[in-house]
Amino acid sequence: MVFRIALLHYASPPTIGGVESTLASQAIGLSDRGYQVRVISGRGESFDPRIELQIDPIFSSTHPTTLAIKAALDTGYIPTEFYPCVAQLQEKLEHLLQDCSVCIVHNAHTLNKHLPLTAALARLEHPKLIAWCHDLAWTNPQYLPELHRGYPWDLLRTPWQNSRYVTISEPRRIELAQLLGVHTDSIPVIPPGIDPARFFQWTPLMYQIETTLRLLDADGILLLPARLTRRKNIAFGLQSLAALRAQSARDYRLIITGPPGPHNPLNPGYLGELLTLCETLDLKASAHFLYQYQLIPDDPTMANLYTLADALLFPSFQEGFGIPLLEAGLTGLPIFCSNLPPFHHIGQMDVSYFDPIHDAPSELATRIQSTLEHDPRARLRIRTRKTARWDAIIRQQLIPLLEQT
Repeated sequence: MVFRIALLHYASPPTIGGVESTLASQAIGLSDRGYQVRVISGRGESFDPRIELQIDPIFSSTHPTTLAIKAALDTGYIPTEFYPCVAQLQEKLEHLLQDCSVCIVHNAHTLNKHLPLTAALARLEHPKLIAWCHDLAWTNPQYLPELHRGYPWDLLRTPWQNSRYVTISEPRRIELAQLLGVHTDSIPVIPPGIDPARFFQWTPLMYQIETTLRLLDADGILLLPARLTRRKNIAFGLQSLAALRAQSARDYRLIITGPPGPHNPLNPGYLGELLTLCETLDLKASAHFLYQYQLIPDDPTMANLYTLADALLFPSFQEGFGIPLLEAGLTGLPIFCSNLPPFHHIGQMDVSYFDPIHDAPSELATRIQSTLEHDPRARLRIRTRKTARWDAIIRQQLIPLLEQT
């Protein structure tokens, strides 16, 4: 079991950059899973109260001393200040890392932005280092004029005994393996990810909905934004979901957002009928009535649901208009709706219509499946949501690597 994890880079948030963003996401994700995390960098500010932050300007690639040493090194000359700086950095690192099991080092193994730091890291006997290689100086024409044969430049193209190398993409893995003279199988690929909640600025209620229902793991999400009244024809939506799950053998979900309608005393009983139908169709874990969980979304949360969903399903028997079609149109969702005149007025030829009385739910299921599986935008969205979000990457790839190191 890994107890304390350190993450090291020249800078950390709020400094803007892909590496800084990756470091922050790793630190937050590991903290979410109970790990003690320490971020060490040359520039930055606290971005999460759970994460210990150690800022020392000497770790920065833009520190005046660092820049002066780099200017000399770029010409092929090792200045007298180099070795005292390496010793100072080594002492600081040994102190900051003495209680850490692993240190994830971003870029310093392969990039020449701070060669004294690179050299200091190479001297460490503890802890084990994970060399997270985003950029490679020796394979980038931009940096080649700054590189020279011998120490310390060769540290950037020599495998270190105290380090496990990781890179961010398959092309980068091939490039790094050739540079280091090792087999590609020895270098795991762990790509950067995205946090849907932060990217779409989820509301606290949206966080609660996703945590309760685990929607991000679904193979497809259908949104049915309606009150629980008979004219909304929600039973047809449930039957279509059951057919879709059976035909595809995938984890499709249906979110029904509203409470029972307030004007018909029979509406609460309708919810009971729908829940019974869910049991009959084996949909208890895939048809989500938010009212049942007392999770009635406000307008900002509804906007979050639209950005999370993959399609709008609106099977009403009767409507005077159809605002959900406008909302789905604004967010770019495929729309599957009843062939009602108001819906035709809104959707024209740009939505998929069905007869809510005579069409079989299995026919609609086939159309939904075909749309989502053949639309490259839908495929990319679902694949990104399931496999490229940070919590999945950390759970499935980063933590196993840490436990093996």
